[in-house]
Amino acid sequence: MTKNIPEGEYVIFQNDITGLDQVNQGDLYPLLIQEPNTRIPLTNISLGVNIYRFGKNFYDSAKVAGKLELKKEALDSIRRARGENPDNRKLIKKQDKLESRVESLEKKAEFGNLVMRTGNPATVLDSADTKVSTTEIRNYLYNRGYMDVSTNFKVETKKKKAFVTYEVEENEPYLIDSIYVRSDNEEILGLLNSSKPESHLKLHENYNQNNIVAERNRIEDLLKNNGFFMFSKSFIEYNVFQDTSKKSVVIEELIRKPTFAEKHEVYTIDSIYFRVNPPSNDFIDQKISRSYRDIDFSFYKDRYSEKIFSSRVFLDSGNVYNRSEVLESQRQLNNLDLFRFVNISFDTVGTSLTAKIQTQPNQKYQLTNQLGLSITEQLPGPFFSASLRNRNFFRAGEILEFNFRAGLEGVASATDQGVYQSREIGTSASVIFPRFLMPFSPRSLERYGRYNPNTRTLIGFNYTNRPEYTRSGLNGLISYTWATRSNRQQYTFNLLDINYIRTPQITQDFLDVLEELANQGNNLIWSFLPSIVSSISGQTIINFNRYGEFETNRSSLLKLFVESGGTSFNFFNAPSNNETTDFARFQWLKLQADFRKYLPIDKKQTFAYRLNFGIAQPYGVSNGILPYEKYFFAGGGTSIRAWQARRLGPGSYTPPLNENGYFDYRFEQPSEMIIESMLEYRRKLVGYFDMALFIDAGNAWNIGVEDSRPGGDFRINRFYKEIAVGTGIGLRMDFDFLIIRLDMATKAIDPARPEGERWILNKLSFKRPLGEKGQTVFNFGIGYPF
Repeated sequence: MTKNIPEGEYVIFQNDITGLDQVNQGDLYPLLIQEPNTRIPLTNISLGVNIYRFGKNFYDSAKVAGKLELKKEALDSIRRARGENPDNRKLIKKQDKLESRVESLEKKAEFGNLVMRTGNPATVLDSADTKVSTTEIRNYLYNRGYMDVSTNFKVETKKKKAFVTYEVEENEPYLIDSIYVRSDNEEILGLLNSSKPESHLKLHENYNQNNIVAERNRIEDLLKNNGFFMFSKSFIEYNVFQDTSKKSVVIEELIRKPTFAEKHEVYTIDSIYFRVNPPSNDFIDQKISRSYRDIDFSFYKDRYSEKIFSSRVFLDSGNVYNRSEVLESQRQLNNLDLFRFVNISFDTVGTSLTAKIQTQPNQKYQLTNQLGLSITEQLPGPFFSASLRNRNFFRAGEILEFNFRAGLEGVASATDQGVYQSREIGTSASVIFPRFLMPFSPRSLERYGRYNPNTRTLIGFNYTNRPEYTRSGLNGLISYTWATRSNRQQYTFNLLDINYIRTPQITQDFLDVLEELANQGNNLIWSFLPSIVSSISGQTIINFNRYGEFETNRSSLLKLFVESGGTSFNFFNAPSNNETTDFARFQWLKLQADFRKYLPIDKKQTFAYRLNFGIAQPYGVSNGILPYEKYFFAGGGTSIRAWQARRLGPGSYTPPLNENGYFDYRFEQPSEMIIESMLEYRRKLVGYFDMALFIDAGNAWNIGVEDSRPGGDFRINRFYKEIAVGTGIGLRMDFDFLIIRLDMATKAIDPARPEGERWILNKLSFKRPLGEKGQTVFNFGIGYPF
């Protein structure tokens, strides 16, 4: 890393912050301008620096600067030509191309070529940046109440390496002694007094400037949501008086008078206009005007429903202005997916407001194509999907949607070794209604509009061709979805989910496997008979702090799913599945809970973990068998990664041995219960590259004894001894729009082995770094595992 560093210069090797007693050290490291390059542990090697230096061998800064100058001159010439002929399509196309090229060259001139940008240069000590970092630390602590803080730094050098120590003396923090609010407006004072429990400023707590910023924003929201249309946070002034002897502060909160009036006034909505602008002037003479719920609508042509739109507008004539309701109206109108934009503006006359909602329709038809890679079991395979949307199909906001998907993947055969191709084709047609289809609730539109209600009706067909069988299914669905105003909770209720499933072709080898299982008491063969599988189900997703937007905030997600299958069989006598069954019937109950947590340490390091529990219990006519798609499967790229997809368990069941004396993992292991957890440490490496260290633990079990898979049943007194554990390392390439993942996972505890022999991590050695055959598994995936 220190190679080729000029004499008198030093590479920053380590930063330390000392002297902290109360402040979290991790909060200060992001303030340091210069950070050491990421190194491979126990070595002096920085992969990023080496990549940068390699790319620099092919980089000519003078050549790049020359190209940039030429392209800028060409761009200026095109812009001048467009000034004389602004609608010339060829000139527009050339300008767009040149602007893109100039942007690319500017990026190249500043950061280097693609290889250099993938890596990073060695961080050379700059004393000016070190002084700025010291100032940043002092300002950060001062603004958090440590007003007597002192900071300094010292640098030690050794063999071209610099060790920087930032010395901090916090001293005693200043507490808030009292808060005074000053305003001549009694109405504003009343609102502030009544909302004191929500204030971000608390007596006897540490002074923190961030809390003042948050309180200013809270007061602005409070007043704007209570009619003060013209109010803004610029009218709020804070004065902080410091008492050095008591180590305390007094905060004065001053609400200033407006310059345009004697006092801040409450505004009332007088009238509401909703206009759908025509896509062009050709439709200007086809204007339709109607009024509904005190809203004046103006459409072009008679092709929209004022009832649907009014259900998503939460403004009422005669009510005081409320900014939250304005933003919610805009959000819910956008959720309809009918408009290119939704603008809500207000005209004022005195303290009266005229609300003007301006929209422009989205394109009537939208065709979306997608080509990519997908993976569910082993090797990734290409897929193609297409979607056609017809907006406002029945002229009441409905969306007619056709979907098609075809894919090819690598899967492990259940009757032979190796990886085989699985082909899948699916198509569906659905109508999405922007309301609940409730026959006996005429006021449901107005009642539930703010929850973004949707009803989806769907009919679809799926065809799968695997090495062992071909399977087809015809699917019908009626589903309701809605969400809370903050979008924190999302709900789905599938009123009817019905599938007609056929398995027209089964290879003789796979049929022999199913029949052999049947002879041992396992009637999995019934899952491959023709059947009608119907269920009702519900799901809720609770998203805390925007889980999935992996920035710097802690976040978590809880997903709950419950399902009842074959419920109608409870109301009439239906024959149970038996040896003579030629048309299978199923009844079951299913529950699943999935919790995920994201814990950032700093901008480069995070922890993430997942807990997943599920149980499915067949009953009644099922005679102990579930539809194959309703079983749980453990193992794979998003489960316990040290086992192949769907090959772990159940319980301590020992798979048969192959001819080489190793476990034969050809067969999927369907189970009725699953418990799994995953803990992952993620760290940014360099450029697009990230790494991860992970531990996965869990297993799947059957409810009840199954003779064909001894040890596979769940038992309280031994299930904890059957927890499989795998550990490994992962490499990820994060392109923002796409994350490519490669995980190498090794079995550490294998419950399929006899007790006392389940710890197998010690089988790894220098001679056998991957352990025995089948102990280490490689998983390729798209996106994070959770």
